[in-house]
Amino acid sequence: MDSSETLFARALELIPGGVNSPVRAFRSVGGAPFFVKSARGATLVTAEGRELIDFVCTWGPAIHGHNHPRIKAAIAAALENGTSFGTPNLYEVRMAELIHRLVPSVEKVRMCNSGTEATMSAVRLARGFTGRDKIIKFSGCYHGHSDSLLIKAGSGALTHGHPDSAGVPEAFARETVVLPFNDPAALDAAFAANPGGIAAVILEPYPANVGLILPQPGFLRHVREATKKAGALLIFDEVMTGFRLARGGVQEIEGIVPDLTALGKIIGGGLPVGAFGGRRDVMDRIAPLGPVYQAGTLSGNPLAMAAGIAALELLEETMPYARLEALGRRVRDAILGACRSKGIAAQVPQTGSMFCVFFTPTPVRDYESAIAGDSKLFARFFHGCLREGVYLPPSAYETAFISTAHEGSAIDRACEVMDSVLRGL
Repeated sequence: MDSSETLFARALELIPGGVNSPVRAFRSVGGAPFFVKSARGATLVTAEGRELIDFVCTWGPAIHGHNHPRIKAAIAAALENGTSFGTPNLYEVRMAELIHRLVPSVEKVRMCNSGTEATMSAVRLARGFTGRDKIIKFSGCYHGHSDSLLIKAGSGALTHGHPDSAGVPEAFARETVVLPFNDPAALDAAFAANPGGIAAVILEPYPANVGLILPQPGFLRHVREATKKAGALLIFDEVMTGFRLARGGVQEIEGIVPDLTALGKIIGGGLPVGAFGGRRDVMDRIAPLGPVYQAGTLSGNPLAMAAGIAALELLEETMPYARLEALGRRVRDAILGACRSKGIAAQVPQTGSMFCVFFTPTPVRDYESAIAGDSKLFARFFHGCLREGVYLPPSAYETAFISTAHEGSAIDRACEVMDSVLRGL
């Protein structure tokens, strides 16, 4: 078996940067990435056979842990009947019914193959429905890598110091109005400056691609009221938060009803997936019923649908959210306790099974306060944890995830490691 070092050298020859998604390259924290040969529960096994407690959880989907036997069995059963049909299949209907029941604002839903496809299609639909061109997004919110949305983005774009991507025409960028998160006055000013011109506001209701930022009280309600007043649509990007924090996502927690919702990650059970849905009158503008075109050869793929159905049904049966919240608080308290004892200034935003660490004395409420954190100190923390067998996201600007499989010895050991590493910094 090749080592991670050998595999990375081979990958560098044929894959840009040696990775198929930029943040995997460890550029933010330094060093070279490890390669994984298997995963189970809360554990990754590297090419060298080393076991790591995983707080990346494939960037969100693995809420039940890796290689869950029920999800694995669902994929195997679907595989017996074929990998793809190019026709409607029974799994698509079951998935649509599940999503509608769990997220009632989604009156109709269209499956696709990634979160990027979901948000891109939702924006196109909003423009087609309203007849307007401009959209509003917030600094640091990452909505995939489509041209209209890769403006002041978070996630890998921020990690590598390029919040705006080369290859995005200036004319496209002019149709995207970028505002600071948690600033209702800026939102009001943007609507006033573009009367009748804003098709939609798109946001992560809990931005989780610039670390984790929580909305100030009343902010999401203000966004909802402002869009209604202006005749613009509100798009919640719940690709990351959907089904992870509550059965109905952030919109259930906050009591906000968006016009459109983008979903992904958990609804694929670890396989490639995306979905967008919302108001019936808006969704009926999508082809073949309406003039807004969207299509995908593998959309509603039976293997992804089977895996996602199993993942959602498990959530309905087990309702693990209180348990996951307890695990999240335990990790948060362990980090904050160690930082206080060492005199390290830190913020640890946490909600449910999501958390991050900002090494800064200032509460983080937007993009600017997020990037003010000490990324070099985070890199030392990251590598210290990795040496001791705990894998955190390899960037100061990403969110960590917890699964139900972390309960017990994994969370015990992880808290011990993080405490020890922080006290040694």
